[in-house]
Amino acid sequence: MSHAITILVATMSGTAELVADEVAAVFEDAAYVPQILLMDKATSADLKPGSYLICTSTHGTGEVPDNGKPFYSELETSRPSLKGVLYGVISLGDSMYPNTFCFGGKRFDELFEALGAKRVGKRLEHDRRSGIYPEDIAREWAAEWITLLARHSSEIQAS
Repeated sequence: MSHAITILVATMSGTAELVADEVAAVFEDAAYVPQILLMDKATSADLKPGSYLICTSTHGTGEVPDNGKPFYSELETSRPSLKGVLYGVISLGDSMYPNTFCFGGKRFDELFEALGAKRVGKRLEHDRRSGIYPEDIAREWAAEWITLLARHSSEIQAS
């Protein structure tokens, strides 16, 4: 049986979208049906109970990328209940800015949690200065995250 997962992408330069494409392939290999949704095309109505992966870079002084700002603002303003939403976060950042490192992902993580969603696993925070390509570490993280997601999905269905 295959399970759907929506990958919500906020990006400035396209790196987060590239990471989302690579992670989607990992999900497909594990019998998931991934859908990539750029956040400038997303609304709170898109967030139904189910599985989501937030894949975002960080812009400026720890801000959400421009294409994610309207979606983030709508969620912050309308405050929909995200009960039944399981999510994970891949956050891209640059440790040259330690006070705002990976804040794009941190902001979405905090907001989803405040709205009642349940994060599965730890947030992946990739440092642009690490020398590791973000898509490489994201593929490894996603393979582990799928196992955690399956466990949490069955817990929710059992309750």
